[in-house]
Parts: sequence; C-alpha cells; structure tokens
Amino acid sequence: MENTSRHIFHIHGITGMLIATVLLLSILGVLTFLGIITQQSVADKPYQLESQSIQMNSYENAAKRKVVGE
Repeated sequence: MENTSRHIFHIHGITGMLIATVLLLSILGVLTFLGIITQQSVADKPYQLESQSIQMNSYENAAKRKVVGE
C-alpha cells in the first residue's frame, strides 16, 4: 500500500525543520544575551583575596575574599 498523504509542508517536512531551526536559534540568542548580561554585572565587581590566610584545599577560603567597592 502506497502512502498518498505525503506533503512537503507538513510538520515532518520543511515546515518542521524551519520551526526547529528557529526555535534552536532563539534559544541560542536568549542564552547568549543572558550570559553577556551576567558577565557584565560580575566584571564590575572585582574581589581581593587575603593571600596570607589561604590554606590549600580548604572550604574556608571562600570566606577570605572581599568584594572591592562594597
């Protein structure tokens, strides 16, 4: 039995491919925009470490940093 209901512009054809491409490109654009915004906000807040009190492989090192400007 031959499939006679084949259409090139069905959701499984060109239209589906275009929808998937636009969806993936829009997700890429949103994530890129959010990444740039996050990077800009973090770049404005450098921090300094108290290098004399840092220990190797210690979880307490995170408390030794100070954000400059706060």
